[in-house]
Amino acid sequence: MRVSKEQAADNRRRILTEAARLFREQGIDGTGVDAITEAAGLTHGAFYSQFGSKEAVVAEAMRLATEGSRHTLEGLSKGKGRSEALTRVVDAYLARTHRDAPGQGCAIAALGAEMARQPKAVRAPFTKALKEMLEKLADLAPGKAAPDRYDEAIALFSGMLGALILARAVSDESLSRRIMKTVANRLPATTR
Repeated sequence: MRVSKEQAADNRRRILTEAARLFREQGIDGTGVDAITEAAGLTHGAFYSQFGSKEAVVAEAMRLATEGSRHTLEGLSKGKGRSEALTRVVDAYLARTHRDAPGQGCAIAALGAEMARQPKAVRAPFTKALKEMLEKLADLAPGKAAPDRYDEAIALFSGMLGALILARAVSDESLSRRIMKTVANRLPATTR
């Protein structure tokens, strides 16, 4: 039975949405095609008719997940001054809700450590997404010269990312909250 173009597009979207979530929750190596197809409610045939390999779906899922993060960042900063927008971004990034929902959150935080072991076809969309995130943060960072703001964005995002990773990793809830709060309060570009 032939699948319509609309159904094929819907199948592709379902596969990518579930793959992006599962990769962030369980890691790339911890997520197999079986888990993706089951979560999407599809068959292996539907998966392989859309993607030639798991590597292909990883690359596309990275694009989808990071696009969502970029839209979130844009929404938090829209209509705000640079300082207020940056504070809102930091607060949202280092919030318990973000910490507790890795499947819906920042793919860079969830998968960053795995990227070094991935093929270039997977690292390329990750790199592109990181550059876009840094450019968006640079637009909000203090400083007059664009290169200085970009460097500030690198430092800011590295601090936010590290804090989120550590806050997710520890088993002590009090320490987890303290990590996020301390880093948010000490990031030099935010006004508290």
